[in-house]
Amino acid sequence: MMPAGLTLDTGALLAVERGNPRVRALLRRAIENQLPLHIPAGVVAQGWRGGSRQARMARLLTAREVQIVALDHLTARAVGVLCGMSGHSDVVDVHVVLHARENNHHIVTSDPADLAPVDPSITLIIV
Repeated sequence: MMPAGLTLDTGALLAVERGNPRVRALLRRAIENQLPLHIPAGVVAQGWRGGSRQARMARLLTAREVQIVALDHLTARAVGVLCGMSGHSDVVDVHVVLHARENNHHIVTSDPADLAPVDPSITLIIV
C-alpha cells in the first residue's frame, strides 16, 4: 500500500546528516513521487546538535517538500494518552507514531525497536 507520505524519526534525520545512501535514495524517490515528508519538531530538537555544521540536515529541514510538525496543545494530550496506553515513555517517539498513523504515513527510522511497541501495525522503513 502506498503511503500518503513519510514521517522521519531522529535516527532517519541523523542518517541524512551522515550521508547514508539508502536514506538519501529513499527521500529522493519520495520527492520524485511527490510524497510529503514530515518531521515532528521534537525530532528536530533531538537531532539538531551541531548547528551550522549540520549542512545536510539543514538543507533537508528547509526543503519545500518538508513540513516540520509542531506539538500543539491538543496533539500533546493525544501523545500523552498514547504514551499511557502503549507504556512507552518517549514523547518524541510517540509523537512520530501518532503523526504517521493520523496521516497514513510510513515511518523512516533506524531504530524500529523504539517505535514498533507504540503501534505494531504502523509501517516502518528501516534505514
